[in-house]
Amino acid sequence: MTVLFENDISMINRVLIRIKVVQLLYSYFLVQNNFAVQSSPSAPTKEKRFAYTLYLDYLYLMMRIADCVKKSDRKYPLAETRFIRRLVSDNIIKSLKNRYQSSRFLLAPCVDEIADKVSSSAILKKYLADPASNPTIWQDIFRVFIASDPAVAALEQRYENYSLRGVDRAKEMVAVTFREFSSSQDNVAEGLEELKASLDKARELYFRLLSLPVDLTYQQEVDLDERRHRYFKTAEDLNPNPKFVDNELVKLLRDSDEIRSYMESRKISWVEQDRDILKHLLSKITGSQIYQEYMADPTTDLHADCEFWKKIMRGVIFCDEEFLDMMESKSVYWNDDFDIMGEFVIKTFRRFEEKASGALPAGEEPVMPMFKDAEDSKFGADLFEATVKKAKTYREYIDEGLDTQEWESDRLAYMDVVIMQTALAEIFTFPKIPIQASLNEYIEIAKSYSSAKSGTFINGLLGTVIANLKESGKLKK
Repeated sequence: MTVLFENDISMINRVLIRIKVVQLLYSYFLVQNNFAVQSSPSAPTKEKRFAYTLYLDYLYLMMRIADCVKKSDRKYPLAETRFIRRLVSDNIIKSLKNRYQSSRFLLAPCVDEIADKVSSSAILKKYLADPASNPTIWQDIFRVFIASDPAVAALEQRYENYSLRGVDRAKEMVAVTFREFSSSQDNVAEGLEELKASLDKARELYFRLLSLPVDLTYQQEVDLDERRHRYFKTAEDLNPNPKFVDNELVKLLRDSDEIRSYMESRKISWVEQDRDILKHLLSKITGSQIYQEYMADPTTDLHADCEFWKKIMRGVIFCDEEFLDMMESKSVYWNDDFDIMGEFVIKTFRRFEEKASGALPAGEEPVMPMFKDAEDSKFGADLFEATVKKAKTYREYIDEGLDTQEWESDRLAYMDVVIMQTALAEIFTFPKIPIQASLNEYIEIAKSYSSAKSGTFINGLLGTVIANLKESGKLKK
């Protein structure tokens, strides 16, 4: 996979952002698809039958209310909430809706009155001002306007097998449905928060790796000092080779205000928190051929010192299983981030060398900013939202382009589907990005994060999909 480009000056580029968006969407859609209306109870008692009937009617009542809350612009904002959209698409609710075409819905007399109360409520006003600020709007509506409404309570008594305990059971089933809906991550705001957290953890990994040579050098200085104070000292203990601890790159990293400020503000320290892994890595480093050759070389300049740490990072640290296991235990994100962040750290070493020699462009600092510009900082969130918003449409485009003689839609690897949906979202949402550039990036992601043949398969299928979209006039890019 192409990770870096020579003109990238940001630590988090669009390659990494795309990867994180695809990974997040994969889990987001999988969990989202697990949400469903509860099934009828097995071996039901009369009370359970009543409770389940009332439970479904509560859900249907919310759908009816959503269809009645209308604003001046002729839109029905509550009908567009994700909770209602999920109810509308649920097969159990679809069957219920069909049944009520020919039979009586007992709670129907309450619909208009409750809809009027909701229309003038502070709950709706707050939601309309900022939909993302109130993801639990239907829980609030149910609690305030349905569960405690006297008219609803009076109508409940007309149900067959009515009991107060059954009413309580039905309300608890509604509460469970709300909890399951919430835990299904069927909320873009929550997904965006997770994306932000993932990118922030990538930034943390970058700084942790940048500071690692500094703390490893400090640990070596401590070890050398201890050897000097041994009771039985060797000549090497008294006069150790200082080349490792005098490394010029390490001095630049140690003097970096940005690295120091980041680590101190987040109270991160290898020396204070991970001394054992420092000692382990130092043992691996000093026992390596890379170290032996470096210490034997009389050359002492910044370039040689930078090259040494590049080789140590790639040849010792980044392939040490104990270190990698420890890092993975610190963050669930870092297993996937490590290769990319490692390459950015190597590039930053080079930028410190360029800064010292005057080769770095004026105004640039060696430590890379999190994003290149404001557009890049919004790229991930915009891509995530665009994919979620039209995921169903993009899936239809994919199915239309599929050769049904060779493949059935439900046989597609789910990761392949998510990758293609995200690619189509990018193609439609970001007009400045050439189609082929987008395709190349997602084909590379497929090679690394899906099956062995996914890159070739996705390349062919997306090519067909894009040709069809252009021919139909749906894509004019």
